[in-house]
Parts: sequence; structure tokens; C-alpha cells
Amino acid sequence: MAYEINNEQLEIMENGKGFIAALDQSGGSTPKALKAYGILEDKYNNDDEMFDLVHEMRTRIIKSKAFDSEKVLGAILFEMTMDREIDGKYTADYLWEDKKIVPFLKVDKGLAEPENGVQMMKPIDNLDETLSRARERHIFGTKMRSVILEANKKGIKNVIDQQFEIGKIIFDNGLIPIIEPEVDINSPSKSEAETIMKEEILKHLDSLDGDTRVMLKLTIPTEDDFYKELVDHDRVVRVVALSGGYSREEANQRLSKNPGIIASFSRALMEGITAEITDEEFDNYLQDSVNGIYDASII
Repeated sequence: MAYEINNEQLEIMENGKGFIAALDQSGGSTPKALKAYGILEDKYNNDDEMFDLVHEMRTRIIKSKAFDSEKVLGAILFEMTMDREIDGKYTADYLWEDKKIVPFLKVDKGLAEPENGVQMMKPIDNLDETLSRARERHIFGTKMRSVILEANKKGIKNVIDQQFEIGKIIFDNGLIPIIEPEVDINSPSKSEAETIMKEEILKHLDSLDGDTRVMLKLTIPTEDDFYKELVDHDRVVRVVALSGGYSREEANQRLSKNPGIIASFSRALMEGITAEITDEEFDNYLQDSVNGIYDASII
């Protein structure tokens, strides 16, 4: 069965001015995200309460007047967020119908233990069922993350092979995959790893069959404009950048030196924003964050 990509959303992702908000903290990273938001672990007793709190946080972001399609093109959701509602609508429907923001879904199940200088993705159980539910929830695309720790050719090849193998399945299921092989910003061989990774990505892009297209989510490169070949490749819808542990200021500054790449920040988007501030303060802080990330994304 052939599935159709939403062409209006594809046009936004391909040519729109703005960035993607990553709101996809999972079970392992949620406590850290809540702590940064000012909610410590003694404020909840179990995972259900924790996920209720993080959904409240995400809802506050999404409903903020600062979070609009003039500057935010898309938002990446955690699976549980996809299945929850905002004002009586599933989150993806609220994003698109009320905000005109394109919804994505994180589909990976976390990272395997380091081997050959990388962390591959754990097996993604029930991927077909997840993608079917994603289509039902009107999700446009998906995201999945691996991590490259050092310039190990075998390990990097394995990461890119795995990403594209699963990415092809995702595209065939009617969704645009975001391929995310994150290079650790603290790696002593970051630049060398980026060179190997780019070569492997280009091999896969050049061999894609049919009308398969992907997005790429990459660490901001050491060498400015290093990913121009990827930005210009006809199989790539968009190249987006993760903040990777850089402060928002540094991430924006580095991103602004890479024309054609837009942000897909998570922690950096929410930097300095906490639960106890008033809604007016929240909107103002978020607007400042959105403005800075947007400016760095449209260079």
C-alpha cells in the first residue's frame, strides 16, 4: 500500500523559515528535563506522575503565544505525548490545526552500550505498529538518535547503515524520517568523526531508490559550512542541528555560521525557563529563546 506525504507540511519543512522544537524527552531524560524546569524528583512519586508533569510543561510551551508557526516550523514529540491531548485534541492535531506547526515523533528506544566508538540504537520493537499509530495521529515524520563518540570507521558505518535501514522503512510507511547520528561535542576526534560520517551519509543518499527522501539532524560541525553537500542534496528535505550540550548562546553562534541548517533544539530552547514563573514571564522568556534560535536558523 502506498502512503502519501502531506505536501503542505513537506513544503513548510523544505522551504519554511524557522526551526524545529525538540519536545521529545523520554523516560530516561525526563527527570533531567523536569529538574531544569524547576521540578525536582521529590515532587512526583512514580512514572505516571512524572509524565503528567512533563506533559503539563510541554502543553505550556505549545500553548504559549511565543510558540507559533511564524518562527517554529515543527515540533518533535515523545510517543506518550502523541497519545495525550491538548484542549481535547491529540497533541499532533492541536499543533497542526491550531498552530500550523508540523508534528514529528521520536521512535527510537534509546541507546545500546558503547561499542566501536559509537552507541547504536536499541532494537525498535513494534516499529510497524508505532508508525501505523503515528499516521492515525497525523504525524508527518519521525526522529531516531544514535551517538558517535569517536572517529571509528567501523562504528560510524554501522550507525549510518542502521539509521538509513530503518529510515527507509519509515519513508515506505508514509513518514519522513529524521536521521540523527549525533557526534558527541566532547569527542577528542569530533572533526575526524564528522568527516567519516559525512562520507557514509553521502554514500547512502546517493544510493536511495525511488522517491525516498530524508531529513538529517546533526551536531553543529567543527568546520563552518562543512555539511553544505548534505544541505544541497536532492534527497535531503532539510538539515537540522541539535544543540548537543552547548549553551543556547554558543549553539546559536555556531549555527549562524552554517547557512541552510536550521535548529532543532531541546534543552537550549528551555534554558532558564522554570515552572514557578508567571505565564507572562514564561511567554517573555520563551519569546526571547525563540527569537534567538530563529535568527540563527535563517542565516
